[in-house]
Amino acid sequence: MDIVGLRSFVVLAEDLHFGRAAGRLGIAQPHLSRRIRDLEKDLGAVLFDRTQRRVALTRAGTALLARARRIIEDLRRAGDETRAIAEGKSGRLRIGFIHSSTYGTLPELLRLFSRDHPQVGLDLSEMTMVEQAAALAAGDIDVGILRPVAGVEGICFETIRHEHFLLAVPADMAFSAKATVSLRDLATTPMIGFPSLTSPLFHARITGALDRAGVTPAIVQEATQIHTVVGLVSAGLGVALVPEVAARLGVRGVRFLVVSDGPDPVEVCIGTRRGETSPAALAFARAGARLHGISTQEAGEPD
Repeated sequence: MDIVGLRSFVVLAEDLHFGRAAGRLGIAQPHLSRRIRDLEKDLGAVLFDRTQRRVALTRAGTALLARARRIIEDLRRAGDETRAIAEGKSGRLRIGFIHSSTYGTLPELLRLFSRDHPQVGLDLSEMTMVEQAAALAAGDIDVGILRPVAGVEGICFETIRHEHFLLAVPADMAFSAKATVSLRDLATTPMIGFPSLTSPLFHARITGALDRAGVTPAIVQEATQIHTVVGLVSAGLGVALVPEVAARLGVRGVRFLVVSDGPDPVEVCIGTRRGETSPAALAFARAGARLHGISTQEAGEPD
C-alpha cells in the first residue's frame, strides 16, 4: 500500500466512475484499474463492487475511505510544515535584544518579520551586548539585536540603524531652552557618564568627543543603562550624552538638545553566527536590512 494507490482509491471512491476518476488523476483507465487491484491485493480486501453498469464501495472500502483521507491530509500537512520550516516560515526563533531597542527598533523589526512569517514562534530575552555575544557563540540564541561588540569572533554584525547622541538636560537647567549646544558649554557642568567596563562603546564615543573638544567635565555618577542615566538627569544630578533613542523614553523633567560637535553615532545591529544556516534567523536578518532601508529613507539619506 502506498500514497499513490490511496489517492487513486479516494478519487475513485468520490467519482464511482473509472473513466472520470482516471481523467482527474491524469492517467489512463487501465492504469487506474491496475492501481486499485494492487491496493486490494495489498490489503487483502475488495474495495469496490464492479459491474458494467455501476461501481460501488464495499463495506471494506467505505471503512477505508475516511482513514485514507486522513492519511493523505496528514501527509499534506507534513509536507507543508516541512517546507515552512525549510523556508523560515515556521518553527521557533530565539532573539536576544538590548533594552533600548524596545523603544522603536525591536517592535518595528518584529512587525516586519511577523508580517511575512506569522507561524514562527518567538522567544525573546533581554540581554546586554556582552551577554548576547556570548549567547550567540554558545548557540543559546539565534539572533541578537545589539550594538557591535569588539573582539568577538564568529559573530557577524549587520548595522540596521544609526543613532546620534543628544544631550539630556534637566528641564529647569539654565541652557535647557537652547536648540543646539556645543561640548564646550559643558566644561563646568556636572555630567552623568557610562562606565568603560560595562558600556565600553558609549564610554569610548563620549570620551573621544570630549577629548577632541578639549573638555573634561566632572563625572558625578555613572550608570550602564540608558533609562537609568536619563532618570538621574531627571533627578537633577547632571547632564548626559545619550543615544537619540533616549528621547523616546518619555521621562518627565528632561529635555534633549542637539550637540553640534557631539560624539560619532552608535549602531544598532543584527547579530548572527558566522555561517548561520537557519532560514528563520536569515529571514530575521533580512527584515533588519529592510528596516535599515526604511530608516535611511525616512532620514533623507541617499539610498
